[in-house]
Amino acid sequence: MKEKGTGKQNKKEQDKCQINNNEEVNKSQNDNIAAEEKPAHNREMEQLKNELEEKTKKCEEYFNMLQRTAAEFDNYKKRTAKEMGSVYNDAAVDIVAAFLPVVDNIERAVQASSKEADAASLKEGIDLVFRQFKEVMAKLGVEEIKSLGEKFDPNLHNAVMHVEDPEYGESVIVEEFQKGYTLKDKVIRYSMVKVAN
Repeated sequence: MKEKGTGKQNKKEQDKCQINNNEEVNKSQNDNIAAEEKPAHNREMEQLKNELEEKTKKCEEYFNMLQRTAAEFDNYKKRTAKEMGSVYNDAAVDIVAAFLPVVDNIERAVQASSKEADAASLKEGIDLVFRQFKEVMAKLGVEEIKSLGEKFDPNLHNAVMHVEDPEYGESVIVEEFQKGYTLKDKVIRYSMVKVAN
């Protein structure tokens, strides 16, 4: 019986040796696989690191470009604001220069009225100034709004009175209290009018 037990024991020891051998082989294979995977893993990490560096450089380039564009836009806004102020001042100077001859003639009329008591010459001087004033306004593009006898237009006229009169049609302007003016299709001042019916 001892022999049978010894046989079984030998068998167990052989199995243990076989298992140990298998484990050593597996461990050796795993070590080999890990050793092979390490360079592949390192290559992949290196590639990812390079890609990250490239993306970071691109990011920095875009950020610098954005900063330059923002600075250029800020300079553009400042330059445009300065130019707009200059354009406004130039336009104001042109308008004032256009009205200076009218002012000169009004001054002459006032001086003449103090020297002469002739009402006819005073009226003539005032008529001259008025015509000159209208000419300057026409040169600037200012036009008088036609009102009397026209159909009421709320875009051009301001009705301050209303009258029932069978002599006139519906919404016809029968009296103008104050003239209205436009500048290139923009209303500067609405005509103040009386409207019939």
